[in-house]
Parts: sequence; structure tokens; C-alpha cells
Amino acid sequence: MNAAIPRIQMRNIVKNFGTVRVLEGVSLDVMPGEIVALLGSNGAGKSTLMKILTANYTKTSGEIRVNANVVEFTSPRDSARVGITFLPQEISVFPELSIAENICMSADSAGRVNWSDMARRAQVVLDDLGFGHLAAETLVADLPVAERRIIEIARALEAQADILVMDEPTASLSEQESEQIFTILRGLKARGTSIVYISHYLKEVFEISDRIVVLRDGLNAGEFDPDTAQVEEVVGAMLGKVAGVMFEERAPLPSDAPVIFTCRGLTLPGKVEGVSFDLRAGEILGVFGLIGSGVEVLGRLIFGAEGRPPAGDTTLLGKPYQPVSALKGKDAGIGFVTAERKTDGIMADMSVRENLVAAFQRDFGNGPFTSPSRELEHTRDWITKLGIKTSGPEQAIRFLSGGNQQKVCVARWLNPKVKMLILEEPTRGVDVGARREIYSHLVDFARSGLAVLVLSSDVEEIAGLSDRSLVIDRGRILAEFAHGATANDLLSASARPVTSA
Repeated sequence: MNAAIPRIQMRNIVKNFGTVRVLEGVSLDVMPGEIVALLGSNGAGKSTLMKILTANYTKTSGEIRVNANVVEFTSPRDSARVGITFLPQEISVFPELSIAENICMSADSAGRVNWSDMARRAQVVLDDLGFGHLAAETLVADLPVAERRIIEIARALEAQADILVMDEPTASLSEQESEQIFTILRGLKARGTSIVYISHYLKEVFEISDRIVVLRDGLNAGEFDPDTAQVEEVVGAMLGKVAGVMFEERAPLPSDAPVIFTCRGLTLPGKVEGVSFDLRAGEILGVFGLIGSGVEVLGRLIFGAEGRPPAGDTTLLGKPYQPVSALKGKDAGIGFVTAERKTDGIMADMSVRENLVAAFQRDFGNGPFTSPSRELEHTRDWITKLGIKTSGPEQAIRFLSGGNQQKVCVARWLNPKVKMLILEEPTRGVDVGARREIYSHLVDFARSGLAVLVLSSDVEEIAGLSDRSLVIDRGRILAEFAHGATANDLLSASARPVTSA
């Protein structure tokens, strides 16, 4: 086809979910043999736009052309037929199957499997990618993570894909493994494959992409040439003007505040490597990282909920502390609010009262018996203090909004026994008004002496909420920033191989 004609043309794409508009006339072109990086903060609309391109969502309005032809997708199979393949952040291979079975999964076998032909076709694709040393009969379970990603790419090529949409493809890879992927992508680009590359890793975006497109709040926010653009320009387009009213001004933490928790060389192989920091009473320490960076593991590891104890030295309240189980973490004085509210945070069919008192139910009675009246009094008190919108303590928590459910999850741990509170993604799925309230309450709790550790992939949240912030990537702490660091500072940290505050 004419190389001057975009392989993908998305024009004025609008997407509504009910009365909420999440894309407002977004446009995107990708040429043959071009790698376009699609960037934006959480909620910018990147994933929605790509789900429309891959037919996981239907657009509300707008036009999509592939190779100059207008297309209307009704299912992901339709997008696959025109050569579009989506590679999600979570590597989607079947470990119990062989390399050949994974690569040829989409082939039409007419009900019969020709094993030798499957192995031959798989080997051809592997040779083409420069990984001919991988034997087609090898189980994928025996491959390292980077090579599993390569098997995904090989499967797309075997299915004749010439448009790849890649979502955070290097999130769980080392720098050396990432370079393997980049080598393959450059080869695909040279033969005309079009690639949409979604990533928050600015360093690799500038290294691998031909063009950078930024979305913000469901709108096109800028387009940049990585050869001439500055990192600060791109980050500025991503973040825009962050509303200061979301976060309250507050006095700095006293320099003599006592240390509540320390860790030195905290390590869980393959997850977290050599993490060290102190956390003081009254302090909100934020940890910013992308999914796959270790941010989703670190809090659980400290609480003791990761399933295996880490190496390294940790202390809590001046005494040695070994995070071996969630129960021991709670007994030691740590509270934990999970990111997965719906699956791990609430008991949906139980009442607000039952959810709120669950962590310390024994405090509301004597011996094996609890006092419903004391539970009710405690629950009503926190409903008032946190402004939880509910018909009453006995309402099933599933009927509350996400923000009010989250307030219950936080209140569950606001017990005098808890000296350190860990929160993962504290405002995920929470509306703006409730976010502001939760942030305000967390500051109040911290200033009353609680040590607070917040782990989040929302860079604006960490920048605005924290007294001090860390940046984590591939399990290691890359940077530390004092209070006053901007979202730009934190996000730019991922653009440099070595960072210091």
C-alpha cells in the first residue's frame, strides 16, 4: 500500500459510559513502519481508545480506518481480521503448553492438529525474530519472562498481524530484557509493522518511538518528536495544570518525629530488591511506581501478606519485626488497606458495621461475645467523622459508592493499636469529591501521630499527598524526593537511568 497513507486513522473518537464521557473527539494516526508512543496519566483515556481499536469497546461516535478503509468492529475477532493484535501488560501465554502451541494458537486447524507442521511454522517465526535457538517443543513455563513476551509477539506475527498495540510491554522486565524487546520492535518496524506503544517509562519511550502522542482527560493534549522534544514538555502535556485544591497546604513534619518503621535491604527475589527507608510518626511517605514496578508488592510484603518473608532487616516501634503473616503484621501494630477493594477489601453482602469492625472485633466485647451496641456506637462515630454516606450501620456495604466503601476500609484500621497504616491505591475507583475527603482525612490521621505509607501508580496522588516520596521501578528505589516535589519530578525520574533527589 501507499506508505503515505496511515495504516490506522482514528478520527474524532467519542466514548460515553452512560452519562459519563471519557473520550471527547480523540484522533490518532499510525503510519506503516512507525512506532507511536501513546502517553497519558491514569484516566487519560489511553486504554479506552485502544479498547475501541481492538473492539473490546464500541465507540459512541467517530470513524476508524485501517489501510484507508472504513471499519466497523463488533467483536475483537473483527479487529484481528484486519491485522490488529493487542498485547496486554499481563503476559497472556499458556505456560502449560509448548512454544509451538502458543504461537500457532490462532491458526485454523479444521479440527485436526498437525504437530510437525505446527512446530515448523513456529520455528519459522522464531527464526524471523532472531530467537531460533528456542525449541518449538519447549514448555513456555520453562521460559523467563522476557522470552514469554517474545512468544506473544511471535503469536501475533504468525496470525499475520501488522498492527501491534502494546500496553506497558516492559513493565515486568529488566533493562537487559527490555533491550531484547526493543531489538525485535526495531526489526518489525523495518519490515513495515505499525506499533502503538503505551508506556509510562519515559526513558524507553524516547528511545524506541518515532512519535509521541499524549492524551489528557479524554482529549488530545500534544504530539512530540522524541528527537527534539524535552522530557519536561511531554510530562507537562500529560499532567496539565494539577488542581491544588485537591491537596491541602500543611505544616512540615517536625524534624524530631520518632521513627516508627525502618527497613534495610528489603528483598524478595523477582519482586523487590534492596529497598531501604525510614517512616516517622506523623509522616505520609508516598511510593510512586507503575504496575509491575514493585509498587503493588511492597506494601503487602511489609504487612506480611505476600506469602513468604523477605530478606533484609526491619524494625517496628524500635523492635525487630519480621513480616511473616498478615495476622502478625496486625498484631505488631500495622494496618493495611488493599488496592483490590471489591475482592479483598470489603465483604459485599455484610453490613457497614460488620465491615468496619472486622479487623478488631474482639475489642467490642468480653471473651467470645461481642457487644452489638458498642459496635453500633463505634460505627456511627466513624460514619460521622468520615462523612460516610449510608442509610445506617446495618446497610449492606455493596450499596455504597466506591468512595464510601473506601472510607469504611480505612476506618476499619483506625484503632489505637495501629501505629502504621499502609494504603495501596487509596483512591482507585473513587470520585473526585471523595478523593479530596480521603486525602484530607489521611493528613489529619498522620498529624495525630499515625505513620502512613501510601503506594500508588497515580503520580499526582503521591506528589500532592506525601511529606516525602520515593520512586520505585523493577523492584528498586530509584529516587527520593522531599516535600514539595511535583508530579513532573516523580514522573521524570523514570526517564533517567540513575536519579537522585
